[in-house]
Amino acid sequence: MAWVYALASGLQWLSEEFSLCAPLKNRNDAVGFKNWLQETWVNLAMVDYPYEANFLQPLPPWPIEVVCKHLALDPSVSDFQLLHGVSEAAKVYYNYTGSSSCLNTSQTATGSLGLLGWFYQACTEMVMPMCTDGVQDMFEPEEWNFQAFSDECYAMFGVRPRADWAGTVYGAKDIASHSNIIFSNGGLDPWSSGGVTHNITDSLVSIMIPDGAHHLDLRYSNAQDTAPVRHARALEVKYFREWISQAKLRPPPRP
Repeated sequence: MAWVYALASGLQWLSEEFSLCAPLKNRNDAVGFKNWLQETWVNLAMVDYPYEANFLQPLPPWPIEVVCKHLALDPSVSDFQLLHGVSEAAKVYYNYTGSSSCLNTSQTATGSLGLLGWFYQACTEMVMPMCTDGVQDMFEPEEWNFQAFSDECYAMFGVRPRADWAGTVYGAKDIASHSNIIFSNGGLDPWSSGGVTHNITDSLVSIMIPDGAHHLDLRYSNAQDTAPVRHARALEVKYFREWISQAKLRPPPRP
């Protein structure tokens, strides 16, 4: 039963090293811990802003650079040293201010964000397949399982998602009959992989911000904003002005 002792002592070490609020006790806890870490890295990529911000958690400017300093280790170091680096990296996200006495693995964003509403929307309107292959990404392989997602939605809200609802209602990327829409995406934002990244028509336009994280152009302006996001905002205002002017020139609808 040496493996039982090794598992217990390993979970205890991880719990202490990561300053977890709820100590890991079994294999299921360990799986949940790994999933928590995976979501942490995804969220960090989303909020890689050039200035201090607290959209998901209070973070320093360019948090990915700060996190990577803890992970730039010689691969020959021990597993314990590697995990210590991972722990320090996670604490950049969860305890940048130093005000947290422990890390809560049941939460990856600020409690005031209202994530429950986002989950409900995902279960009823916007089904977004998530999967990893371990080759083109940094995560363990995990196939998209719509049935498992549907079961989770039903357990949480008593509803089941319709896989094609968003495409049926909005047309997915076949939206040539629409008009006056700007699709802005940041090159640092993982969500940009599912975005519209090229112009479809003269009034269905794409704006790419190479060094932009999640909805950077929609945030308040900041002295540390980079030139690409400033340009993107100016371009957005230009389109707004053009479309408003065009609307004013149209004759009013007949009664």
